Amino acid sequence: MLVVEGLTCRFGAKAAVDNASFAVQPGAFVGVIGRSGAGKSTMLRMINRLAEPTSGRISYDGVDVTALRGRDLRQWRARSAMIFQQFNLVGRLDVLTNVLMGRLSGMPQWRSLTQMWPEEDRALAMSALEQFDMASLAAQRADQLSGGQQQRVAIARALVQQPDIILADEPIASLDPRNTRIVMDALLRINKHFGITVMCNLHSLDLARTYCDRLIGMSAGRIVFDGAPAALTEHIARELYDLEADEVMGTKSGHVPAGEPVLAFNEAAVA
Repeated sequence: MLVVEGLTCRFGAKAAVDNASFAVQPGAFVGVIGRSGAGKSTMLRMINRLAEPTSGRISYDGVDVTALRGRDLRQWRARSAMIFQQFNLVGRLDVLTNVLMGRLSGMPQWRSLTQMWPEEDRALAMSALEQFDMASLAAQRADQLSGGQQQRVAIARALVQQPDIILADEPIASLDPRNTRIVMDALLRINKHFGITVMCNLHSLDLARTYCDRLIGMSAGRIVFDGAPAALTEHIARELYDLEADEVMGTKSGHVPAGEPVLAFNEAAVA
């Protein structure tokens, strides 16, 4: 279980995250919501230790994550895989090699320098690509893919890390509605099929309510809501988003019109 206690991150006098506390059970799909600048990205980056907390504690299954250094920290970053809004792929490399980058933490340095990937790692990477209908593009350069395809490659790279938790930082912010659904379905598939915990920063309330089983709402660095999507009333949402409320509650990308099914995800496909 992931436990966050009194987590704070300050940049000068400004608290990007202010005394945040919560616990996440294994296998949950948690949406972190709030307006731009609320502290969502800083929160996820601290959990992965890409950003250093000013104070507070992060623990996972009893291990003090905030105290990790060196090799132990690298292993934690493999266990808590990050997915970024900008994809973070190496454009000149092919798709398969980009996915194999997710195996670097478990490789000897000489193998990582020569990129002499073990056959079992290659098989694992191809299997991950097949999960997201990307195996046919394994030999193609990453910079020749669409945004949605690049994000699916990034998710496959995270999956081959064999993580305990996936931290997705606005993974669909730059995507059109169709690719938004494809990427969110891919994250839901990982969560349901593999039982991997997912924490996902989302700007759209429609998407958060559709895909997540729990929402954590942030405002000015503080957690102001933590509960089931059904408990998030319009009044609370307007307090969270202030002037952006009509935008995130309206017909932005990923909006589900009234009366339509909320999931494009086929649970039978992962049974």
